[in-house]
Amino acid sequence: MRIVTLVENTCGHEDCIAEHGLSLYTETEKHKLLLDTGQTDAVMKNADVLGIDLSTVDTVILSHGHYDHSGGIIPFSQINHTAQIIMQSKAAEPHYNGERYIGIDKAILDLPNVRLIEGDVRLDDELFLFSGITGRRCYPQGNHRLSSIENGEKVPDDFAHEQCLVIKQDGKLWLLSGCSHNGILNILDRYREIFGNAPDYVITGFHMMKKDGEHTEEEKSVIVQTAQELSRLDTIFYSGHCTGIPAFELMKEVMGDKLIALHSGEQII
Repeated sequence: MRIVTLVENTCGHEDCIAEHGLSLYTETEKHKLLLDTGQTDAVMKNADVLGIDLSTVDTVILSHGHYDHSGGIIPFSQINHTAQIIMQSKAAEPHYNGERYIGIDKAILDLPNVRLIEGDVRLDDELFLFSGITGRRCYPQGNHRLSSIENGEKVPDDFAHEQCLVIKQDGKLWLLSGCSHNGILNILDRYREIFGNAPDYVITGFHMMKKDGEHTEEEKSVIVQTAQELSRLDTIFYSGHCTGIPAFELMKEVMGDKLIALHSGEQII
């Protein structure tokens, strides 16, 4: 299996674009797929630099309904008219950060190959999607600014629109998420309900980025506690994007070689 970070906040290839967003290109035995598409058409430009033909992609998974994961869908659809674009139905609803709209471009919903789903779906013997994450252990603090619309009014976002992709390949299980808005520990709890144990590999942002200043002591405590629990697992974690560099460095101190940074243009084989 080959996984390429097409879009991430930091650059790992001198000719690739870095932007606040995430897109992962994956080749399995049966599929060429994208998990998310970044914020802009950077996904197209970086794929061209890396020699990846996005017209051959058969599946696009949208991890959740935010602009920095869905912004490349419209540019992608101009060169690929056949790939299934799969998202939870609630990902199509409006989402906000304070007063700022951070949801998807509504034009995406007019594409004929968009598939809105509800809950868990097995796509085939390689690919499985799950949602329904309700736990709140070490819940990301940044979520408190985020909202959705219910009965015409803004309410705290419960991230029912978030879904995770599980890939089975060569006897290993890979868990791919976008931002882990529901909290990585709660995502792993839900994963265990389904599969009975921890995955071999996880690729995700941890949504710990703090744009408006340093982490508080309470926030640092949550970050370290999360890292301590993850370090006890026989799982390798790849992370970037919304994790933020200060949080990543705190977690790296605890997790060591079990935590690896993502960068635009780099690949995992």
